[in-house]
Amino acid sequence: MHLGAVSRIAVCMSAPSGKPEAPFRPHLNLRFKDHGRHRHRRGMPPFIPTGIDPVTNKELRGLLRRRRLNLSPREQQLASLAITERIARLPEFRRARHIAAYVGNKGEIDPMPLLHLAHAMNKHCYLPVLHPFLGGRLWFVPWTPGTPMQLNRFDIPEPLFEPRAIRKPRWLDLVVTPLLGFDEHCHRLGMGGGFYDRTFAHKRRLPAVAKPCLLGVAHDVQRCESISTAPWDVRLDGIVTPSRCYRCATGNA
Repeated sequence: MHLGAVSRIAVCMSAPSGKPEAPFRPHLNLRFKDHGRHRHRRGMPPFIPTGIDPVTNKELRGLLRRRRLNLSPREQQLASLAITERIARLPEFRRARHIAAYVGNKGEIDPMPLLHLAHAMNKHCYLPVLHPFLGGRLWFVPWTPGTPMQLNRFDIPEPLFEPRAIRKPRWLDLVVTPLLGFDEHCHRLGMGGGFYDRTFAHKRRLPAVAKPCLLGVAHDVQRCESISTAPWDVRLDGIVTPSRCYRCATGNA
């Protein structure tokens, strides 16, 4: 499938009736680079200097939620399109056969255009569901554009599924994860539930196990100077924003 279809898919999914909006086509370099020496860049929003003026995680989460919710619907749509096109060019996406993402909620980057593209390329797609027995963990179940959905206890849509259809986390090739905040070392600040840290704890316990590649997606306004970490945190392999890609120096992908 030609990459230009990414924009057409996303516009069909999110544009109002009438004349579709012109697709957003980023022209930036799509490769992961080491940006450690470049903390400021023309056109980039200022990051949140948590290393200079420490903030508690609770306060930081509140600030990041407000920043994310302050983005207009148009800005949200353009961010989703830009990230979809950037990820679609990455080798991790091209070679992946089993790709999981999530349903965007409350200003999160919407990765569904990426899943629609993956499905059109005959890749196997999955969405997370809350584990019914083990609290704080996720199952990943198959998704297609026609999959029936239901709301979970957080009012987030989940696919209806049969237990035998579940795919184990380490059998996935690429997982696109949501986040509230991040730094350039690929440390992730989530909502505080620890779902992804528990589900992919094998990546921390067994460094030789490379799969899956964990790729965070976020708006540029969610970048922080540094994110405090805990021993149980699972670091991402990379993070993609509308303007840049970040790679963890010791990532497995």
